[in-house]
Amino acid sequence: MGVQDLQTFLESVALEGGSVSVDLLKIARNVCQRQQPHNTNRKIRPPGGNKLRLIVDAENCLDRLYGGYYSDWACGGQWNRMIQYLSLLCSALENGNIEVAVVFNGTIEQCRMDEWKAEQANARQKVGMVLKHINTKGTPPPKVWWTPPITLRAGLRMALRHLGVHVMCTMDDHHQEVIAYCREYGFHGLLADDAEYAAFDPPRYFSSENLKLTYKSSIETKEYMLSVLTKSLNVTQEQICIMAALLGNFLLPESELQDLYRKINFVKKEEDFAESSVRSLAEFVRTLPPSSNMEGLVIAVFGSLEDKRAARFRQSVQYYLNGTASGFLKYGAPAKPRQKNIEKKNIPVPKDEAVVDQLVFASETSEQQRETLQNYNLLTANSVLSSDFAEMDILIKSAGTLVDSLLDDSPTSSTDPLQRENGVANGGVHTGVKEAQDAIKFSSGKSNSNSSKQSGSKHENIVVPSVSPDVLRTASLRHQKGLMAPTILHVLSTQEVRLPCLMEDEGNREFPPIHEIYLPLRRRIYAVLFNLHHLRYVYTKKKESGELAENAPPPDVVVKEWVYSRSNPYQTPEQVKAELLPWAVPTLQRLWFGPAVDDKRRRMRAFLSCLNSDTPLILNTAYVPQHMLIMACVLRYIMSQDRPILRRNELDSFLCQAFNPNLMNVQHLQELTLNFVLSRGVQLAALFMKGVDMAILANDACGAPLPWLMCCPWLYFDGKLFHYTLSRSSHAKNILEVCDNYIERVVKVERMRKAILEGLDFKFVKVPPPQFQTGIPANYLPALPLPSARVGPGARGRPIPSRGGQLQVAGVVVGSWGANYGYQNNLRQGQQIMPAGMTPYRARGRGYAGAAFGRGRTPKPITYPVVNRKSQGNKKRNTNKSNKEKQLKGLPLTVKTDNGDVQVNEIIANSNGESVGSREKSEDCAKTADHKGQGDAPSLVSV
Repeated sequence: MGVQDLQTFLESVALEGGSVSVDLLKIARNVCQRQQPHNTNRKIRPPGGNKLRLIVDAENCLDRLYGGYYSDWACGGQWNRMIQYLSLLCSALENGNIEVAVVFNGTIEQCRMDEWKAEQANARQKVGMVLKHINTKGTPPPKVWWTPPITLRAGLRMALRHLGVHVMCTMDDHHQEVIAYCREYGFHGLLADDAEYAAFDPPRYFSSENLKLTYKSSIETKEYMLSVLTKSLNVTQEQICIMAALLGNFLLPESELQDLYRKINFVKKEEDFAESSVRSLAEFVRTLPPSSNMEGLVIAVFGSLEDKRAARFRQSVQYYLNGTASGFLKYGAPAKPRQKNIEKKNIPVPKDEAVVDQLVFASETSEQQRETLQNYNLLTANSVLSSDFAEMDILIKSAGTLVDSLLDDSPTSSTDPLQRENGVANGGVHTGVKEAQDAIKFSSGKSNSNSSKQSGSKHENIVVPSVSPDVLRTASLRHQKGLMAPTILHVLSTQEVRLPCLMEDEGNREFPPIHEIYLPLRRRIYAVLFNLHHLRYVYTKKKESGELAENAPPPDVVVKEWVYSRSNPYQTPEQVKAELLPWAVPTLQRLWFGPAVDDKRRRMRAFLSCLNSDTPLILNTAYVPQHMLIMACVLRYIMSQDRPILRRNELDSFLCQAFNPNLMNVQHLQELTLNFVLSRGVQLAALFMKGVDMAILANDACGAPLPWLMCCPWLYFDGKLFHYTLSRSSHAKNILEVCDNYIERVVKVERMRKAILEGLDFKFVKVPPPQFQTGIPANYLPALPLPSARVGPGARGRPIPSRGGQLQVAGVVVGSWGANYGYQNNLRQGQQIMPAGMTPYRARGRGYAGAAFGRGRTPKPITYPVVNRKSQGNKKRNTNKSNKEKQLKGLPLTVKTDNGDVQVNEIIANSNGESVGSREKSEDCAKTADHKGQGDAPSLVSV
């Protein structure tokens, strides 16, 4: 039971008419027609123009924005396919006169910590099942275990920003900020799948889980009819808020409401649990006082105002009321008195131009952005659409002409660059001013808590340094616009970071945990953000002047990291100290806003130093192209670890797939099939993509020395192509074969590898010996393949029948084989090509000739005369030959055998099929004259 039961009941078939399939393009056409002015001479337009404006909660539709449940999501992400899908989706929305704003969760809500822990536990369970499936079957996992690929949120922010979609990140309360933005700026509806939005009663509520871009040139989804919900339960919208509070949420969990459930005679039914819980609770809520009488409501629910749950229940009910249309105005009213306090502190409210200036770093000049865009267009000029996407693109373009014909005249678009951010209008100048004012409120509220204070023991000097108001204001604005990694604002404002579960095997680790590998990188980023070098410099000066004692410890900055481990499963945060860079790093304000050429050089050096990549060749574009700098730095950081992680062929696989011309060919990647998926390859892709995420964080922390378009992962990585290249490199003769015999690509790979390994004392992981599934030991395997390499467990060590045979199933011959004539001239004799010091392998069991040698004896050459096994033991050689016959034949040449001395003439005659010594013929050969094979038990002959 929980508040999510309300959403489950809304989607279920038990509520008839609760969810209806709709086409967003048809709804947009209806909105456009309704908003056409009756007087055609008037140029007045509604605030949003003739468009259907929707706000999308990205956290509820990560899989749909990624493009659906692709089979490669566990392999590291198929980013070019995601870009092609998003471009088609944005084209369809634009042609259909639909404007969307995508909102990501950028908050670190302390009150929802238990919910976050439960989500990570669920994700960790899915990851375990995915890796178990890959280890046992070697195929991509099923869709039901889908988990977002690493760096998906950062990749979506950059992709949508490039495609001109308005992107935002929430700061304090994700759900309240989404619904507040929806109501304040007149959006027509909300795309999400969360029960809390159902309690907020948005203008229109669409399902993000069922969002589909079809081949029929339509954007289909489902609309949740909240009016049907209230009518079916016979409750008002305020009573829905009370129900949401009593179902259990992050403020008042359901575990503390069990006595209330027993009071209303709630009976749990597994088959329709959500329906029964919601209907039973609705009957109870109808008897309660209204929410305006909060004291009476608390007494009716808990029986007393002194109950320890009363305060949290009030807070929970008020939380949902604030999200409704009537409560929204009351919720936003208390912001005005706080503005007066800010004016008393003489904090200037920035003008419109200042707001735009604070959104950009000093490195983000207009000239640099134009040059970066040109380079990006050149890199993606050869991208190829898949056949499915190409057909869909044609349908979308044809549908756009139909929409244009329905409109009398297109709405006038704003050309003022100040009113446009990320390619679309975001509410005009008023939006920027309001967000800047909110940022000032945020910075002023945090200024007191961020004042310098000391704590710790005698041997430590832990300080919380004050953050510059300009830095904090810029970080807040860029965070809201989705222009910066959310972790930076978390570190600057709360000194706390949450590290999610990753795609790694906790039970069978081939290398350390991924978060542990990137711990030194995070410590250096913390040092840059908190100006640790400047703190140490001031400490040294005070110590020299005598203001501090000689034994005073140097200042340290500590950040709390919530990271999972078996010893600490999210119980307490880890106290992580910042680590100084090996050179005098400027302050954060200088890195972000310094316009000089030296500042530009220091920004790049700080970024490279965080990744252990401050070397000359790494910035040489002849060795490392600009769009692959992130990749080169991440691989160099991995190679610089004390414990080796990568094998040589794995490093080459990363580089070869980056230079593969089919990297951006979506059609080729769609047709590409993976014969086998390795668990190590999945974890290596997760390790690399987490490094990309950390490198993007370091780039933002250092003032974005590398343009954000050059950080996009689809320019240098594709998970499916990486696994295909890794499979080829494991058995290829050389790197030329991996590069499809193109020497130009080999030269590029060699150069980039040289830049990555420059100056490193690196070691590669040794490749383990191959594991064979046959019963033959690995050290006895011959160099040449045997004619029958696969031996079943039951047939191990058994002799092969000499005669042919047939296989019959239900009286029908389905297979036949001929007689086994042996391999006297091939592999059965001692001419096997074996490595030095090795002897041919001989199986054990019946017919094993090596048993006659005894321990320590040297085996003799083997031949296969036709003998009678049954009579061989009782047979005596005829030694009573006359001396006359011996004299006629002369002295014969004999050889030693286990049966005594045997003449060579007899052996030659037997091998030629002559009837010399007919007594020595076997019974098998006596039956048919055509068969000349050997018997099952060979004799041992040595010359």
